[in-house]
Amino acid sequence: MNKNRSSKSARPLTLRDVSEAAGVSEMTVSRVMRNSGDVSESTRNRVLEASKSLGYVPNRIAGGLASQRVNLVAVIVPSLGNLVFPEVLSGIAEVLESTPLQPVFGVTNYEPEREEAVLYEMLSWRPSGVIIAGLEHTEISRTLLRDAETPIIEIMDADGEPVDSMVGISHRRAGRQMAAAIIEAGYRRIGFLGTKMPLDHRARKRFEGFTEAMAKAGLEVMDQEFYEGGSSLLKGREMTEAILKRAPDLDFLYYSNDMIGAGGLLHCLDNGIDVPGRVGLAGFNGLDLLDGLPRKLATMDACRAEIGREAARLVSKSVGQESSGGERIVLRPKLQLGETLKRRPSAWADQT
Repeated sequence: MNKNRSSKSARPLTLRDVSEAAGVSEMTVSRVMRNSGDVSESTRNRVLEASKSLGYVPNRIAGGLASQRVNLVAVIVPSLGNLVFPEVLSGIAEVLESTPLQPVFGVTNYEPEREEAVLYEMLSWRPSGVIIAGLEHTEISRTLLRDAETPIIEIMDADGEPVDSMVGISHRRAGRQMAAAIIEAGYRRIGFLGTKMPLDHRARKRFEGFTEAMAKAGLEVMDQEFYEGGSSLLKGREMTEAILKRAPDLDFLYYSNDMIGAGGLLHCLDNGIDVPGRVGLAGFNGLDLLDGLPRKLATMDACRAEIGREAARLVSKSVGQESSGGERIVLRPKLQLGETLKRRPSAWADQT
């Protein structure tokens, strides 16, 4: 592969490297890697930490396998409860179906340490490729990805530097585009509702792009409502009720995803709040469930299935090739105004 290997070892890592880093014998390292023998918990943890920090991953496949690779593609995502990721996985499976490759899935629950553990275990089976969500990883995870002799495709995001190849969208651009549409429609008192974002990096980048475009127009987000946990209609209802009770003069609500946006729309309709006349609404992701709502929520298509298909194509194309990788595919999400983001004649009249 054509990876940036400037920080990689000049030779494959061995048990000796791990034993020297951990300060134990090679036999002890071997016992830990095979999960056998009498090794204390503290020694086991020391060996595992040393191996991860070096980027050494044990090879769990049969030693006689000629290629030392299996026809599996490791696919690592933050959640399966979020409706976004199953569509990505469907796109991956659709392309791999016509190849000898089979996807296997790991879930991190947006936890960096969990991502390290899932990645470490999956790499030990020497997959033919890794497709992993996001560009932000711990130093240990980045080392594991950088030193894995297999195609690495980071997906869903294009705002950053990939370890190898990436397929995604610019979330900062998406945030700027949504802000521009809201401002052009005449809305000025805008609130934001979304997940707490330290670990949801893509939502954070959309918010950064959104506030950047607002600032250029001389505006700022007037109020914010955050939550922890998965996306849900109920959370959207509760958050919308809370923010409108606290700041009743808001004229637009921008949600970090469609699920809570849909909940917000249902709250407004149930309580006789005129949408989009009294308050406009917009979400993100372009989920199919929006088609079943009483009113079509404004949103942006996040190119989920296409991201999955493109990532799978990169993996299948790279298998068996000595020189590949380093590709960047940036897709452009499409703004869908729906029925909740429309030009406000009264607002435009006020400006003239």
